[in-house]
Amino acid sequence: MKIQSHLVDLETPTGIMRTYIHRPTGDGQYPVILFYSEIFQQTGPIERAAKLMASHGYVVLVPEVFHELNPIGTVLGYDDAGREKGNTDKHSKNVQGYDSDNVTLINYAQQQSWFNGHIGAMGFCIGGHLAFRAALQPEVKGTACFYATDLHVSVIPNKDGQHSMERLDSIKGELLMIWGKQDSHVPKDGLAKIYKELNATDITFTWHEFNAAHAFMRDEADDGRYDGQTAQLGYQLALNLFSRTLR
Repeated sequence: MKIQSHLVDLETPTGIMRTYIHRPTGDGQYPVILFYSEIFQQTGPIERAAKLMASHGYVVLVPEVFHELNPIGTVLGYDDAGREKGNTDKHSKNVQGYDSDNVTLINYAQQQSWFNGHIGAMGFCIGGHLAFRAALQPEVKGTACFYATDLHVSVIPNKDGQHSMERLDSIKGELLMIWGKQDSHVPKDGLAKIYKELNATDITFTWHEFNAAHAFMRDEADDGRYDGQTAQLGYQLALNLFSRTLR
């Protein structure tokens, strides 16, 4: 499908959150995907991934995940300075800020004429964790988490609530969990812990481990991680999930 892109600045309890919107052209109604970026915010790879999903008949909302900590419109580079700044932001923003961001995004979508009533979530790296966090919202019916960092540990600041894995009973939708076996960011014992805790619940989820590195979906940055063939499999798995849960 042909798509259009624009942006909106949303008021949240913690400040203005710029959100990039990619959606099919025309006046139809479509499911919404809350799309969470890596620590670098909406880079070229994130924008291309969001547009790819939108072209399959979804409205994709890409919020600036660290909007409280940067000027509006900030995009960090895939370099040492960008990684240092992004990781500092990750350790600075309280997890409750992500929850209020999710509520703001959902409320916004529900007021739009292009919304068909169904919401999913998707994300890469820390965005995979934030998509998992979005799944705690009752409106979210399907969630695709790609190599989600820090689910197995309590790294993200959490002053007033519970770590994401401590709130599994809040998840009512279906989960798709995708990992790279050569991902040094999520060790094997961490993967085993996440799988064990999910498997002890009644949550409907699928679990895929590929022979791939962390950030294997990222089609930019000359770091030898990108695996285009496996990335296409990842997109197809996500599209399959959303076609079943959001239609």
